[in-house]
Amino acid sequence: MKDNKLAAYSFIHSVGVLLYTALVVFILNNAQCIFGKQMNYLGALALLLLFVLSATIVGLLVLGKPVLLYMDGKKKEAIKLLLMTIVWLLIFTLIIFIILLLIK
Repeated sequence: MKDNKLAAYSFIHSVGVLLYTALVVFILNNAQCIFGKQMNYLGALALLLLFVLSATIVGLLVLGKPVLLYMDGKKKEAIKLLLMTIVWLLIFTLIIFIILLLIK
């Protein structure tokens, strides 16, 4: 797989993580308006299940394709894709922190 295709995959997967994370933050910020006050067993269960689901989805977005490449014997491409994805996530994180610093 060419570096351009790896870069595109890593960017798309990182944007997927960013969008999914934004959705989860939206749900958590508006949970009381959406579901009402849920300080009970079901509220805690829903929160933990959301955490497990989030870890699974983000794990698949970050590690899914690199693992498949690695298992196909394309070890260098797998490592490159993983590192590129991590770099994109780092860039997005830094952008968010910079925005937070600018609006404070």
